[in-house]
Amino acid sequence: MDPGIFYSIFAAFVWGVYIFTLKRYFPEYSGAVITVVVNAFAILCYLPVAAVTYDPTTVPSLGELGPTGIGVILGTGAFVGIAFILFVDALDEGDVSYVAPINKLVPVFVLPIEILLLHQVLSPLQVAGVVVATVAVYIANYEGGDLLAPLARAARSRPAQLALASAAFYAASDVGKRVALQELGMPTSVFVPTLFAVAGLTVLPFALRDWTPIRGSVPKFLGAGALVALGEHVTSTAFGMVPASIASPIINTQAIVAVVLGGIILKESQFALRLVAALLAVTGVSLIAVGDLATLVAFIS
Repeated sequence: MDPGIFYSIFAAFVWGVYIFTLKRYFPEYSGAVITVVVNAFAILCYLPVAAVTYDPTTVPSLGELGPTGIGVILGTGAFVGIAFILFVDALDEGDVSYVAPINKLVPVFVLPIEILLLHQVLSPLQVAGVVVATVAVYIANYEGGDLLAPLARAARSRPAQLALASAAFYAASDVGKRVALQELGMPTSVFVPTLFAVAGLTVLPFALRDWTPIRGSVPKFLGAGALVALGEHVTSTAFGMVPASIASPIINTQAIVAVVLGGIILKESQFALRLVAALLAVTGVSLIAVGDLATLVAFIS
């Protein structure tokens, strides 16, 4: 197996387990508190990796970044923090098997941002991906009866609203990551801990306002921080080895991992239907990420 594909599959399992872990082990903590504490532990866990891979000659200076570059980096971290709070709140109010497929529709929001800011042109395959991903949201909300009922349910469902808002902020952060890592030339060893720090600092005021003591849960938070550090590192490694069009669809199968764990271990309702929704969401994401038929054929072959 190609090492890049292996790392992509590994990342999908890490993030899928992390989503499930949030739902099962942190129900008493707000999204802001989880963000601050988990990111702090993630930085601690990632420091040895950063120390080994750090090369000062590859780090652009503040002058080279300029106000725009600095703004992109800070904005990306802020968007990650906000997106995570919304996602945790969605998990608090809904089943992981319901929230995960909806939250994994990030590329549906990435495309409009790229079209507006980066002049991206949609291919027919990407349009099909948007349609398939939209159908996934429909199925996740279907409970029988009127065929238009899922649309009304999604519109008024608090977990769905939070999951979609989270996906939108994650989309903005993904575009920021691409700009920071590719156009600004930020090395992963510096960008990843910076991202953790900015995301945590962004939501720190909200966490302090609704602070819950964590003394008895330090091992859990340490484990979650280690998962986040591992997930970010493996994800970055995968994107460094294979094209994004291959890594992204594989990594986004984390939704299926989360749905399976939620259905089997937490005994969540409508497991089969939501598994179908997760599969469709990942299929839609894959079509959007692949972008064109030639890339799809090359990936399959």
